Amino acid sequence: MKIISSIEELRDQLSGQLRTAFVPTMGNLHEGHLSLMRLARKHGDPVVASIFVNRLQFGPNEDFEKYPRTFQADVEKLEKEGVYVLFAPTEKDLYPEVQEFCVRPPADLGNTLEGEFRPGFFTGVTTVVLKLFSCVQPKVAVFGKKDYQQLMMVRNMARQFALPTQIIAAETYRAEDGLALSSRNMYLSAAERAEAPALYQSLNAVAEEVRGGHLDVFELEHVAMAKLAARGWQPDYISIRKRIDLQPPSAGDLAQGEPLVVLAAAKLGNTRLIDNLEI
Repeated sequence: MKIISSIEELRDQLSGQLRTAFVPTMGNLHEGHLSLMRLARKHGDPVVASIFVNRLQFGPNEDFEKYPRTFQADVEKLEKEGVYVLFAPTEKDLYPEVQEFCVRPPADLGNTLEGEFRPGFFTGVTTVVLKLFSCVQPKVAVFGKKDYQQLMMVRNMARQFALPTQIIAAETYRAEDGLALSSRNMYLSAAERAEAPALYQSLNAVAEEVRGGHLDVFELEHVAMAKLAARGWQPDYISIRKRIDLQPPSAGDLAQGEPLVVLAAAKLGNTRLIDNLEI
């Protein structure tokens, strides 16, 4: 596996490659990330991964400085997966000057759910993804469904900018007890880790109610958040949305069986976890 930090060297290395499959990450790789590499291989060749902790998507009180960085262990995992190139730029490589041009997501998608609780987050995400796509020029790129809103944001951006990159969605990779794998799980204490699957259990409970014909969305959301709070969580949202655009469903949508997804974000101790479940 070649480890490359400069954009120019990366472009030289990938020159002439027409089927590159790309998996962007922020490192601290776990089995969920590695499953993305395997899915990428099914859709293209060679497989290129990136590791870059993107300052633009962290708010002023978020965990940019303490975000886990495990570069050597990540390299070993990617080598075992047969990744061809690891693009690991420094901030100076990717942002040699202040990034004054940024992608501004539409308000109806960018300012709801995660966008409401993390202002500017999706501007940072879409800007770095567009720049990484420019560097790698992939035929396909793989993103996990765990970050459901991010996946939709990237997919819509690629379509509206007519980017020559197909966005592939990967199913959420879970531990045996249902907890979605995340780099931030390492922040959990032993007691918190034992409690953490309750978030996914809450999503399943809401989904079962909807499938059973309970269509009072506000009540379902309110009860689910109250139950989590009673267990010691600090929920930001548990929200039932339409899969197509992540907008709240109308009574007509619910009556007609519009495909839905329930999304959640909540803090357990000092660790903020997100998850979702399609209904």
